[in-house]
Amino acid sequence: MKIGILICDHVQSQLQHEFADYQDMFINTIIKANSDLKNLKLSFYDVEKGQYPTNINECDAYMSTGSKYSVYENHEWITQLLEFINALYIAKKPFVGICFGHQLIAQALGGLVEKSDKGWGIGVTTSKVIKKQPWMKPHLNSVNLVVSHQDQVIKLPKDTEVLMGNQFCPYYMIQIDKHILGIQGHPEFSRNYSKALMLSRKDRIPKQVLDKGVESLNNIPDDLIIMQWLLCFLKRTVVDR
Repeated sequence: MKIGILICDHVQSQLQHEFADYQDMFINTIIKANSDLKNLKLSFYDVEKGQYPTNINECDAYMSTGSKYSVYENHEWITQLLEFINALYIAKKPFVGICFGHQLIAQALGGLVEKSDKGWGIGVTTSKVIKKQPWMKPHLNSVNLVVSHQDQVIKLPKDTEVLMGNQFCPYYMIQIDKHILGIQGHPEFSRNYSKALMLSRKDRIPKQVLDKGVESLNNIPDDLIIMQWLLCFLKRTVVDR
């Protein structure tokens, strides 16, 4: 299976010496989560710079990174990316959107994303599995995962299933049709990177929220299990097409 990963942002330059870039985070997490590396190939497309596959069938499936941008911002590259997500949906091409990508799904397919009045979601949060799926192996009733966002999906596209949620973020994981999946959390983020990212934004994040976010990093994330889920979702969907 060939997965095309859409790069929607880059790690802050002052943090790259310690944490590398998002491409590296995806490679490392996928390697740790996936034992069948012989049958898995990754290709990367910097969509912020207008890089896309020459043909939608260049890859069997696609994933996206997060981004500091908002899906409703008026940038030409975001408009082009929303059109690409819609094309994936129409072509029934498997796609997993992470954080910004999760919100892209909603924005592209008839939902709505806004800056939440609940404020920053940071650190490790817990979400309940509302609807179990066969690709969720090993099974968990709830999931711990690093998050980093202010925007949230507030209106779902038509025929969306909510698979996971919590009080702060009710639409934490969504599925549309059999081939589109979005998750608000970051399986590719380490707790150390989460802390560094939070501290880099301490001028914008209220101190009480920041302190709580840092404290939450004592909880162990289910990052590798979630990446296993996402890869299993893509594999199943590719086979079923």
